[in-house]
Amino acid sequence: MKNKSLSSLRINDERFRANFETLAAIGATPDGGVHRPALSEAHLEARRWFLEHAKQIGLDARMDGAGNHSAVLLCGRAGGPTLLLGSHLDSVPYGGRFDGALGVVAALEVLQVVKEQGISLNTHLEAIDFTDEEGHFANFVGSLGLAGRLEPEHIQHPRGGRDRFRQALCQAGLSESSLFSAGRDPATLAGYLELHIEQGIRLIESGIQIGVVTNIVGIRSFKIKFIGRADHAGTTPMDKRLDAAQGASAFTLASRELVMNEFPGYVATVGNMEFEPGVFNVVPHTVTVALEFRADDDHKLDEMEAALRQQVSVAAQQFGLESETEHLDNTPPAHMNDQVREAFVNVSKALGLKHTFLPSGAGHDAQCMAEICPTGMIFVPSVGGFSHSAKEFTEWEDCANGANALLQAALMLAR
Repeated sequence: MKNKSLSSLRINDERFRANFETLAAIGATPDGGVHRPALSEAHLEARRWFLEHAKQIGLDARMDGAGNHSAVLLCGRAGGPTLLLGSHLDSVPYGGRFDGALGVVAALEVLQVVKEQGISLNTHLEAIDFTDEEGHFANFVGSLGLAGRLEPEHIQHPRGGRDRFRQALCQAGLSESSLFSAGRDPATLAGYLELHIEQGIRLIESGIQIGVVTNIVGIRSFKIKFIGRADHAGTTPMDKRLDAAQGASAFTLASRELVMNEFPGYVATVGNMEFEPGVFNVVPHTVTVALEFRADDDHKLDEMEAALRQQVSVAAQQFGLESETEHLDNTPPAHMNDQVREAFVNVSKALGLKHTFLPSGAGHDAQCMAEICPTGMIFVPSVGGFSHSAKEFTEWEDCANGANALLQAALMLAR
């Protein structure tokens, strides 16, 4: 097809929506969300749908050693590189239908359109569903594996425990050793494009349809233990207790003030506390805190880490406790490729869609891919800014706009 006719090409909106709704029914919850934690049965069912659908529409379905699922369209020159499009099908526990899944279904739709039209490009196209983007066991297992950046320490202390992780891998036909076999030669990759919901309120409040992502924040996570002494809850005076809960609580409150005052614009989150022994009538001897913090600059992350570690010590000393801090994950910040950003801007204009530039405060597979190939992302509006929640919602017109922008950007870059 000539360039002029390619520029007028659009997705099949009815088919795109039907596929999205079919996927949303897998792991659906009564409140309209989905529950598809990585490598759960619902997640594996969604991934089976992906592979079966790819085969049905004539694509080459594949799975690598990290569990990444791919649908490949050989439409480029022999021996040419591959342009990847995709996201992830796993969800946070009891999350929303759009996070990740929209980008995967859109990628499949782009490949189907190109195949139907018999378009020849300079690159092959591949729709990909990455493994465990949400960090159910460890952050970005699949995209780190494909990028050749997965290290043994990334899976040394999986969330939920090593035995559970190994069992889940086995059920998915994977193993710890296979995860390290998925790395690809960057020379074989033309780039990576990802469509995603914004997960915030900037687009919806401004009435803008496309957010062109400039950069993605870095994320660090830690497990912190406050260690005191177990005592009888009825006979031990308040001023004689070594109550681990007090240290954990003091740290949680202080970390909020610390970040707001000293690191404005950045975030830190205590997402979980585990109490031992965790009963009503015993003063807890240990409380384990899950801490995560984010910033768009490595130097700023270093400063935040030092300040938060100091705050752990202050909270522990305040209540006569000991403390232990264990580093879990470190995902560095990433900048999106200028050429890919320009392509998204140009196609947005051509489609008559308002666009703006936005940084991403959420982590995405794109930040791992940015280390090895030209990478770019676009956001579409999230109604109310809700995400990681059953309330997550994007108007279907915006979903279709994003998919058409993805299609046109892929055609532009693959030419």
